[in-house]
Amino acid sequence: RHLPVAAAVAALTLVSFFQFPGHTFLYQDSQVYMPMLERIWDPDALDQDLVATRPHLSFTIYDEVTLGLRRLTGAGFQDVLAAQQLAWRALGILGVFLIATSVGLGRWHALAVASVFTLGATIAGPTVLTFEYEPVPRGFAVPLLLCAIGLAAHGRDLGAGAMASLAFLYHPPTTFVFWVVYSALTLWPAKPDWMVRRIRGLAPLAVAVLIMLALSRLQPGETERQVFFSRIDPAWEQWQRMRASYNWVSLWAGDYWRQYLLLCAVSASAAWRLRGLLTPELRFFAFGMPLMGMLSVPASYLLLERMKWVLIPQFQPARAILFVTVFAIVMGAIAGMRAAAGGRWWEAALWLIPAFALPLGPRIFDSLWPNLADPALRRRALLVAALSLALALAAWAASRRPKLAPLLALASLAPFWLIPGYGGVRNYPQLDHPELEQLGVWAREATPKNAIFLFPDARQEVYPGIFRARAVRTVYVCWKSGGQVNFMRGLAEEWWRRW
Repeated sequence: RHLPVAAAVAALTLVSFFQFPGHTFLYQDSQVYMPMLERIWDPDALDQDLVATRPHLSFTIYDEVTLGLRRLTGAGFQDVLAAQQLAWRALGILGVFLIATSVGLGRWHALAVASVFTLGATIAGPTVLTFEYEPVPRGFAVPLLLCAIGLAAHGRDLGAGAMASLAFLYHPPTTFVFWVVYSALTLWPAKPDWMVRRIRGLAPLAVAVLIMLALSRLQPGETERQVFFSRIDPAWEQWQRMRASYNWVSLWAGDYWRQYLLLCAVSASAAWRLRGLLTPELRFFAFGMPLMGMLSVPASYLLLERMKWVLIPQFQPARAILFVTVFAIVMGAIAGMRAAAGGRWWEAALWLIPAFALPLGPRIFDSLWPNLADPALRRRALLVAALSLALALAAWAASRRPKLAPLLALASLAPFWLIPGYGGVRNYPQLDHPELEQLGVWAREATPKNAIFLFPDARQEVYPGIFRARAVRTVYVCWKSGGQVNFMRGLAEEWWRRW
């Protein structure tokens, strides 16, 4: 009886991977992780590369799992990373489906909620995504947390703890909001059997912490250890502000505070609208995680910009504001589907507007109150209204006549083509060209492993990093590698000297 849902989740996973929002490799942070993995795989490679010789993989199983899968399957790094990306993305979509069913939605309306969330969104300011295009640790951790929330909403605390612990092993900073809220849930007075069940959900975390500590002691390839208890000196701060500005909230909060207040209001209003239907567990997450996300911004400002704590740009707590957007989309879409099922299609359309506006660009007001003189923004605003109304009417019709469920499925899938088509949304440019691939093959086959390449005219372009990963050869310096200045003082100083 679960086969149709499994098939729908698989279909959404594939559509989101190959159509929209899509996937990339070596465009962003996988450029950084690939040299680290290549050097662990072959210690003779990239022996003078800034990034490869200073890995920050001690506190993640990302490298152990990826290297293990490569040894087990014989496949390349790109293939085993894509396999993980697909698997965890599918679990994230399933998690949103479970969240929706926990408030009483039928399977097709719950799948519609999952499809809306699967369109993705860019978190402006701290520059993260609800669905990462790249196979990177944060991109694996976020969907695993969504699956954990969905399981917890159904009272499956041990499974939720296992999923969130796996997310912790991949990327601990992403999970701290979940564990704070879940710990508060376990302490909240409830029936004794409920409290025991919730406490059991903490057991996998204890195991995960022990695994993390053990693996961190065995990390190969380290030449400079991360420091967690120190202060950032003025020179290091200057390099970070220039190259990793997303960690310094004073540089972006002024541009986006209205947007996050609006999204927080949408999330809280939808959760309040559904309050009588939320399970106790989901109620904690629906109100607690957006609140923690909002508080993470002033906390980051205090700890980093006032106290200069060296841990903060590595931990990046302000990126927890991601969960404000996540719950605005999920809870808004659920409120919309509930309104449609109750015959209020107009209310459903209103709830869906923010959820459809976010995939169209990082600035939600560009789609809600566009500059009418700009034809592109005008077209996107029209598309948001049309998609919201179409899905609301389809959900209303399907709730009246179950035979119209295919109409709801069509309205759920259409945005994956209409947003990049009519809306003209391009989440990323085409960066990997045949000439660059050929150059990488030539360098890998015709030059010694210790060769060093310089791209003096690249400026802030990312193609030197693509070349480094394809050729497995040292690049003297590139803009992308400078993104690691927040992890290690020595790396930051050497990158700046080379740059």
